[in-house]
Amino acid sequence: MRAHLITYGCQMNEYDSHLVASELVSLGWELVDSVEEADFVLVNTCAVRGKPVEKVRALLGQLRKEKERRGLLVGMMGCLAQLDEGQQMARKFGVDILLGPGALTSLPEALKKHERFFDLTFRQDLLDYIPPPPKGALSAHVTIIRGCNHHCTYCIVPTTRGPEVSRHPDLILKEIEMLKAAGVVEVTLLGQNVNSYGKDQPGFPSFAELLRMVGQMGIPRVRFLTSHPVNFTDDIIEAIAETPAITRYIHLPVQSGSDRVLRRMAREYRRAQYLERIGRIREILPDAVLSTDIIVGFPGETEEDFQETLSLYDEVGYDQAYMFIYSPRPGTPAYKHFQDLPREVKVERLQRLIEKQKEWSYRRNLEWVGKTVEVLVRGVAKEEGYVQGHDRGNHPVLVPAHQAPTPGLYQVEIKQATPHLLFGEVVGAREPAPIPLPVA
Repeated sequence: MRAHLITYGCQMNEYDSHLVASELVSLGWELVDSVEEADFVLVNTCAVRGKPVEKVRALLGQLRKEKERRGLLVGMMGCLAQLDEGQQMARKFGVDILLGPGALTSLPEALKKHERFFDLTFRQDLLDYIPPPPKGALSAHVTIIRGCNHHCTYCIVPTTRGPEVSRHPDLILKEIEMLKAAGVVEVTLLGQNVNSYGKDQPGFPSFAELLRMVGQMGIPRVRFLTSHPVNFTDDIIEAIAETPAITRYIHLPVQSGSDRVLRRMAREYRRAQYLERIGRIREILPDAVLSTDIIVGFPGETEEDFQETLSLYDEVGYDQAYMFIYSPRPGTPAYKHFQDLPREVKVERLQRLIEKQKEWSYRRNLEWVGKTVEVLVRGVAKEEGYVQGHDRGNHPVLVPAHQAPTPGLYQVEIKQATPHLLFGEVVGAREPAPIPLPVA
């Protein structure tokens, strides 16, 4: 039997897809690269914004036609599956297996059934499951905490993934040890709010303590996503500063620079508090690379509110930013209580923010020209004759392909910068992995 996985959404979904793929392989399934080759297609869904939901809707429509033609088995998992919206979609398009984000370990049971199987429970054994290392990978994700206790008015995640539940530290360290033995050189610790790790379980280490523990395991690079400004405390900043393996890349979502909008978002901090956290990061980690998330056009956002977001961007001077138009999501307080802004207003503001981002990213990237950085080369770039990787600050870096013929860690001198890319030349290698790069 052959299976094909399609994944939408965040790094947590990528990790969950790997977990499910390992389950399928253990059951004797072969993983294939296309729907046409598969007997079973499993779609891992995202519900945070409207666009990925529409992509899933269109895909399920195509799979229904394929299912009618040849009896294909179709599965749906992830955040959208946990919602009424997704369950209605699954019934409409004849989905056979529906698994919420907390029910992934039910897949073996589901495949044994010869009838429709829906499971939306949050199973304890999911926290105990350690997937095998991804084959041939130099970079890997490790989930340390699932769920979220914050209730931002625009966000559906607390509904789809439930409250925060930390994994046992022994399981986390065991999984990372397995990744290290398999040749992984970069691990990203994942959670909707990694800073809250351990708070729900008496006797567990704090996130800062976990960072120190992981940083001493011999993995060259350790990253983490995502943080919440309220929980990003000094002990975390100090752990990063005192642990060389922890990269100085910090993603700290702000969402808006306006206190009035932050209040409507229920973000639990205000502009001054956020900037105080940025100040502490700059003080303790002057070489930190900062990125953020910003939502443009949240209901009720005025031009004055938006100007405050632009001014905050200038005050922080972010290296990178992920910017989104507000997308109303059924089931959230914002969807129920707030009136959406006209799309043309949101699009126009997004364009202005993108220009701000380009200006700052280019300015920050120029500061790296002439410096030598460690780059994890991962594969062939879109640009002909180059391979691409990223440095410890998460900057995409391109180097001539002949200088880095195999994936691995290289010392690269940066020669040129654009708003979105750094270009460099290899000046040394650190144990490149014996994995041939794919042919372009």
